[in-house]
Amino acid sequence: MYYMEYTELLENQIIGRLRIDNPWWTEGEIPDFYQDMQPRLYLDIFYSLVTNTELKRAVILMGPRRVGKTVMIYHTIARLLEEGIPQQNIIYISVETPIYNKIYLEQLFNLSKQTLGKTDDDHEQYYVFFDEIQYLKDWEINLKSLVDTYKNVKFVASGSAAAELKRRSNESGAGRFTDFSLPPLTFYEYVHLKGYEKLMIPRKMQWKGNEIDCFGTMDIDKLNKLFIDYINYGGYPEVVFSDKIQENPGQFIRHDIIDKVLLRDLPSLYGIQDVQELNSLFTMIAYHSGSQFSYETMSKESGVRKDLLKKYISYLEAAFLIRVIHRTDDNAKRYQRETSFKIYLTNPSLRCALFQPIRVTDSEIGDMVETAVYAQWIPRQSTDSVITFANWRLNKNTQGEVDIVGIDAGRQKPQWAVEIKWSDRYTERPGELESLLWYMPKNGLTDAIVTSETVTVTKEMDNVVLHFMPVACYTYTVARNTLENTRFLYGL
Repeated sequence: MYYMEYTELLENQIIGRLRIDNPWWTEGEIPDFYQDMQPRLYLDIFYSLVTNTELKRAVILMGPRRVGKTVMIYHTIARLLEEGIPQQNIIYISVETPIYNKIYLEQLFNLSKQTLGKTDDDHEQYYVFFDEIQYLKDWEINLKSLVDTYKNVKFVASGSAAAELKRRSNESGAGRFTDFSLPPLTFYEYVHLKGYEKLMIPRKMQWKGNEIDCFGTMDIDKLNKLFIDYINYGGYPEVVFSDKIQENPGQFIRHDIIDKVLLRDLPSLYGIQDVQELNSLFTMIAYHSGSQFSYETMSKESGVRKDLLKKYISYLEAAFLIRVIHRTDDNAKRYQRETSFKIYLTNPSLRCALFQPIRVTDSEIGDMVETAVYAQWIPRQSTDSVITFANWRLNKNTQGEVDIVGIDAGRQKPQWAVEIKWSDRYTERPGELESLLWYMPKNGLTDAIVTSETVTVTKEMDNVVLHFMPVACYTYTVARNTLENTRFLYGL
């Protein structure tokens, strides 16, 4: 029945560990450490999935390391307790704990009930949380069996290997699992967690003859400072609230995130041999986040074979460290032979951790601002549109490019376009936006957004309308809409 030799001594050790990890069994509340943390704004959505006991499915909470998955579980437990769920009907098990190595999930669940003096034939409602589940072999088979067997138990599992969890969830958990992805901290959440939401002003923008919701600000200088701080330190909740970590974010992020992912998670899950080569490649990508890459140039610069490059990039995407964005031409068509693409960090503060904080005067500020904007779009789950960028030969000597384009998945036509700028220059000289002004009429677009540093203004020219807004306001708006999109996705 067990993966390993099971003894009375081991059972006693496991029971002791379960008591430590579930202090609410005796104290009635979660530890102060978690109570003192502000909850993610995604908590309401996750909590609604956990408390939906009519749907006999396990909830799979996935996302990269250190974005607050375990904290979200503890905050969920706190709410369950507040709403009157009996404290001994809530069970938390960190599967990553060495003492649980190679023991079935069902045995851990039954040991928990044994510890609480519960019988196997009771019909009480339980909430069982398995944290960091990806390190248990065949976890998805174990979990599916539990869902099928225990109709009065809501099972929740979390893991950091997002893509691997999702693949196994889809393969083995069809109809039994509900996936929920927790992204790195968004700029919308960052502003709220820092207590500056009063800086933001809801406003309406005319768009193709209709009004759409967006946000302005009462103090653009303060918001821009917050935006740069977000780029440098904002992706991880622990970094946001710790001045000590911000003094040396590299030590925290390298050790707890990058090293564990690159040196432990990916090699163990995917059998990668040369982790140093993978580490060097990720460092190069992080430094040039937002740049256009090709396998040819990457292979020459890194010394990594092209076939391995493709595998490594897939691995880094699976670990939710990067996202590859594919390009289209000026007719919104994918290139048949794709030779170049862009790669963005899913979290801009990874670059700061590897190198140094970005400053507004640095030459890389444009790419990092663009990375921050894409970081708000990347968690968006939509089957209706595809996020891409447009790149083509504008004339003999110039490449045309539009930074973000939303392609209608059904019609394969652009729905909207955005040009990302960290400058007010183009509010006075919109004619210099040559690529955008070429692209819009060619694809039937009458309106587009262009970001600025501080200015909000609308410019009409040549039968098109350009809506200028500060990039920090745009980033906040996109992040807020991504959260609302997630609510809608789960029917809330």
